[in-house]
Amino acid sequence: MSDEARKPSKNSPWRFCIAPMMEWTDRHYRVLARLHSRHTRLYTEMVTSAAIIHGDRDRLLGFDSVEHPIAVQLGGSDPRELAKAAEICAGYGYDEVNLNVGCPSDRVQNGAFGACLMREPDLVADCVAAMKAAIPLPVTVKCRIGVDDQEPRAALFEIAEKCVAAGVDALIVHARKAWLKGLSPRENRDIPPLDYPLVHDLKRALPDIPIAINGGLDSFEAYRAQLEVLDGVMVGRAAYHDLSHLIDVDEKLFGEAPPQNDSRAAVEAFMPYIERKLGEGLRLADITRHMLGLFAGRPGARAFRRRLSTEAVLRGAGPEVVRNALIELDRAWDASQCVTADSP
Repeated sequence: MSDEARKPSKNSPWRFCIAPMMEWTDRHYRVLARLHSRHTRLYTEMVTSAAIIHGDRDRLLGFDSVEHPIAVQLGGSDPRELAKAAEICAGYGYDEVNLNVGCPSDRVQNGAFGACLMREPDLVADCVAAMKAAIPLPVTVKCRIGVDDQEPRAALFEIAEKCVAAGVDALIVHARKAWLKGLSPRENRDIPPLDYPLVHDLKRALPDIPIAINGGLDSFEAYRAQLEVLDGVMVGRAAYHDLSHLIDVDEKLFGEAPPQNDSRAAVEAFMPYIERKLGEGLRLADITRHMLGLFAGRPGARAFRRRLSTEAVLRGAGPEVVRNALIELDRAWDASQCVTADSP
């Protein structure tokens, strides 16, 4: 195959994704993210297959129609149970079902899924095959490059090749090992070294399968470098702590204008959603907690954040808290412009 034929497609559905992050990428965050970017692929927090089958499905799986394209991430290791959960997710209208083979938390270790499955490539393949047989949606896998004492190349290539044989539609690789013994989940996000070249080698070995990369990516320069080799990038903390970062995604990576001119306009567009959710009985702080990182580095960001963090938590807090925070932001911005204009 020629080098030209091996180049990743710019139309890949996984070109830019936000990683599934427990307690962070809930439905409120995802709606606000969508108001920053039309093309970003969103992922839910991980939901276990058992919880979907036996729990409150609307609470676990419900989402707003504006969130498309959106994928649900499942945790589990029983092929039949995962197939049943995937069918339920398909009924809710998701665009993709993703299997978690990378989370190193105690919860998933105790349940023998997540990153533990890196040691069981045949079981992962069985899970993929069962879900593919159950639903018409793309089934993808998010994995690590290995766990503990595994040799990364052997571990990654084996699980990838077996998933491909089972019919997986795409692979998303967090380019670090997970150390299940000795490191906390937080430490596993930073301490194991990144190995981007290994993921690039995997793409060269499997040129026909979309492969996206995750881990340590936080700038458009880094995204573009990876997209020269791979089909997509998945971004985690950089897309959460500074949500305004997403306002440039559509233009810089997809060649299209964003849905809003800036994060200030995105918050205005978010207000009807806030009002609707408050009317359903939700607490304002559960929604606005995702907005605290907005406007980082901009005059008034601290006042905006302070207003939300102190007032949104109060009983009965309403949308006026957000509007007042925006007024603080605008006042500081106007003052900074006056200072600039008056400078010699």
